[in-house]
Amino acid sequence: VQLQASGGGLVQAGGSLRLSCATSGRIFNYNVGWYRQAPGKQRELVATITRGGSANYADSVKGRFTISRDNAKNTVSLQMNSLKPEDTAVYYCNADSPISTVWGQGTLVTVSS
Repeated sequence: VQLQASGGGLVQAGGSLRLSCATSGRIFNYNVGWYRQAPGKQRELVATITRGGSANYADSVKGRFTISRDNAKNTVSLQMNSLKPEDTAVYYCNADSPISTVWGQGTLVTVSS
């Protein structure tokens, strides 16, 4: 499986963006998620969604971000609302299974104040 993230860009604080992660293969057997890395900081978990559809969020994005998956289309999305300057980072999609972990290239999200 290969992952291709898109949807990043420049947005004002309070705005919204939707990130998408297209995959080259079937993802029904993977737990998938989004991570981010801000300048000078370590990569951190943003949200994950299991094979069964259970979602988990970082406390900092709860109530603002929503992760979803479409196994038929092999895509993963992250709807980001009420964006804050501290959400500025490169966002990466991830697919994890018992036998492999795959990372996509990042997409940059910049939130201006």
